[in-house]
Amino acid sequence: MITVTSHFSEKVVGEVLIPGDKSISHRSLMIGASAIGETKVKGLLESDDVIATVHALRCLGVDIEKDEKNGLWIISGRGVGGLSQSNKILDLGNSGTAARLLMGMVASHPFSTVFSGDSSLCSRPMERVLNPLKRMGAQFGELNIGYLPITVFGTDLLKPITEVLKIPSAQVKSAILLAGLNTIGKTTIIEKQSTRDHTENMLKDFGAELVVEETEEGKAVMLTGQPELLANNVYVPADLSSAAFIIVAAIIIPGSSVLIRNVCLNDGRTGILETLREMGGKLEIQNIRESGGERVGDILASYSNLSGVTVPASRAPSMIDEYPILSIAAACASGKTIFEGVSELRVKESDRLATVSSGLNSCNIKVLETEDSLTINGVDVPEGGCKIPTNGDHRIAMAFLVLGMIAKKPITVDDVSMIETSFPKFLDIMENIGAKFSREKG
Repeated sequence: MITVTSHFSEKVVGEVLIPGDKSISHRSLMIGASAIGETKVKGLLESDDVIATVHALRCLGVDIEKDEKNGLWIISGRGVGGLSQSNKILDLGNSGTAARLLMGMVASHPFSTVFSGDSSLCSRPMERVLNPLKRMGAQFGELNIGYLPITVFGTDLLKPITEVLKIPSAQVKSAILLAGLNTIGKTTIIEKQSTRDHTENMLKDFGAELVVEETEEGKAVMLTGQPELLANNVYVPADLSSAAFIIVAAIIIPGSSVLIRNVCLNDGRTGILETLREMGGKLEIQNIRESGGERVGDILASYSNLSGVTVPASRAPSMIDEYPILSIAAACASGKTIFEGVSELRVKESDRLATVSSGLNSCNIKVLETEDSLTINGVDVPEGGCKIPTNGDHRIAMAFLVLGMIAKKPITVDDVSMIETSFPKFLDIMENIGAKFSREKG
């Protein structure tokens, strides 16, 4: 356990490169494993979550090596339906993305696979991904219904389905698509609210027959099964979810200006940029370009006077991971900010609604928490002077370290070790642009 205290920081200034996008990193490994030939990945996020996917795929017979000299990860693909049975339990650590997507992959293989994870992952519900996979023909053994550890009894005779996603989830959508890869026929997912489409973009880039159409019911994603995917070179851009912590720090600390290079600007991920702009945040997107089916650009964030806004539930899917750090921006804004339709935050690495609410209350910031909303009354300068229990949640830890940079008194977070799951070198990168942190090993 490593405790870190965040002290008042005069300003943050500079130009930064941050690690690769976590969502794209997971998918590059899984889809590369399903292709024929060698897929080379540049910029893979080497976080605990992504390395858990590497270890799991190796257990399933996929050869994955790192080329240290050239900074590449090389995946020797097994082709669609080519995974082998693991003789080990797949321990996915804290990664819900890895667990859910890999369950989709192995569901179409005629063997059993045991999935487990840490205490946090084992407390997060899995039923939304299990139910459509059951309808396709997979079976599951569960000690605690709907929670890890879970045994997946796969089959190579899955049936294609049409699944209407009542609750938006890119993870559920992706698990169905990965199961559909090795399923004869057309698998269709209909989204009433769009979610990030990294899986669709990458599958098309690898040669899958995938069509997206707008229908009366919503956006239909249709995948024709059993394609021959061909190995590809993948460049992983910087993670907007990680960049968000630097962006908010630059916006709330007077005199700050930071340029973040090569950030993924997928339309399903940019809700936080839209919201910060509505609040009055000064954001400039530069050098916009396409890379591997993804929109990429540089983000210049500068100090701004923020005002509270109401964020509609419809925007939640495009910024679901950013609510903790957006709550920090709201705490420093004038007036009231309301987040609507955010019950999904209760089943993340922690109950993020409760954890954010408790942390802000500790800093003498008034909040109102309901089952699916959060109202934050901003202050001129947060009080601070408290210790925040992170409940093992990396995004809570990083968010309150940012708040400590502007607070009157230092803010301590009880543990930062879990930050390695998503943003290695977060502390170093922040200190390089002006953050003042002090560390203490427990």
